[in-house]
Amino acid sequence: MSSSLLTETDVSKQLHVSLACLRRWRLEKRGPMFIKIGQLVRYRPEDLESWVTALPTGGERRKPSNESQLTTRPVPA
Repeated sequence: MSSSLLTETDVSKQLHVSLACLRRWRLEKRGPMFIKIGQLVRYRPEDLESWVTALPTGGERRKPSNESQLTTRPVPA
């Protein structure tokens, strides 16, 4: 094995998320790929990097479809 496996704690620190968040992602099948060794959960560094690289990026905010229907009321004087 060329790289050492990462623990849940290692990954949560690298991603700056709580262990609970990382575990929830795993249950929802949203987070990075992981492997199980018995009851232990481990992450391959290359899988973590691939997952982060594949995340959407950008800073353009999409306008919600219902936002155009919102009206503003005049502020009473």
